[in-house]
Amino acid sequence: MERRSLLRAAVIGGASAALGGTLWRGAAHAAPAQPGPGPYGAPGSPDANGIRLPSGFTSRVIARSGQRVGSTSYTWHNAPDGGACYADGTGWIYVSNSEINPSGGASAVKFSSAGAITGAYRILSSTRQNCAGGRTPWNTWLSCEEVDRGYVYETDPWGVNAAVRRDAMGRFKHEAAAADPVRKVIYLTEDETNGRFYRFVPNTWGNLSSGTLQVMVAGSATSGSFTWADVPDPDGSPTATRSQVSGSKSFNGGEGCHYANDTVWFTTKGDNRVWQLNLLNNTYELAYDDSLVSGTAPLTGVDNITGASSGDLFVAEDGGNMEICVITPDDIVAPFLRVDGQSGSEITGPAFSPDGTRLYFSSQRGTSGSSSGGITYEVKGPFRS
Repeated sequence: MERRSLLRAAVIGGASAALGGTLWRGAAHAAPAQPGPGPYGAPGSPDANGIRLPSGFTSRVIARSGQRVGSTSYTWHNAPDGGACYADGTGWIYVSNSEINPSGGASAVKFSSAGAITGAYRILSSTRQNCAGGRTPWNTWLSCEEVDRGYVYETDPWGVNAAVRRDAMGRFKHEAAAADPVRKVIYLTEDETNGRFYRFVPNTWGNLSSGTLQVMVAGSATSGSFTWADVPDPDGSPTATRSQVSGSKSFNGGEGCHYANDTVWFTTKGDNRVWQLNLLNNTYELAYDDSLVSGTAPLTGVDNITGASSGDLFVAEDGGNMEICVITPDDIVAPFLRVDGQSGSEITGPAFSPDGTRLYFSSQRGTSGSSSGGITYEVKGPFRS
């Protein structure tokens, strides 16, 4: 579903958003912000797992760090982070990164058509601080190292093929990736206070062994037009990739990234924003900025982001109120769920099952506030289609 090219963030509880007129296009004709709760209603009382959910939704714990997954013999990794789902016959697979350094990597959980756990296993080992990543159209998982001059690893969610390091995708503090099958590129975020937004153009679509790393070039404003420029030295040494191209646009702490329908969204944690790139006309703008919300902002600590078939965006909070918030196609912003009693953690890895009825995510440090206390959840219910 196409999202309107306007910033109209709304707060819950009936208060409207205060919007900066310079960010509006055709402000005189723009519709007002949509006040009130989101499409699912407000989260209710905490359930047995400490999850506040809208009416009609339920949760269950899928895995805990340091414990066996279901009835399998596999022990779940510490600090679960970015994730994605893959169709597997009549069932599906959820993959999850491990944001520890050293020995990060990634694991997978396999489900039957009824949602029963049928297997769990490692798909990537001996890497560093694997934070977010992205799913490819050819059903691999790109696991990104969030360290200085980190790599991207292409992994097999089924655990059959060995993971491959993709050097051509550049060496920097990688965060997330999103594939664009129309332009045949992979978008990449960089978790630095002066990070950049990149795209990788493979020589052959479906093969990430070679290609060109490019960086977004634009002005310092929060909206305008942009272009792409080649990064001369993707290896990032001795000069960091973010410092190689004059005029490349700086972003304050790149985090999650999501592509759909000729648009790519990504989050920046340093200024608590969600950015939107309109790829048909090469323009960018803000989809959300908490500094423009009057009263209490509904979304703080922006991090991982994913989308539903309805066009809704789901944004996980790193801190904040430990919520996953929804941004609807008509620009309502409201909490979808909240995790209670885990203020020392962050929400990571939101991803929908292939049929769109289940949402997976993790609390990276759980109730203990330690990387060994991670908990991975499933939420099931009447998600909009």
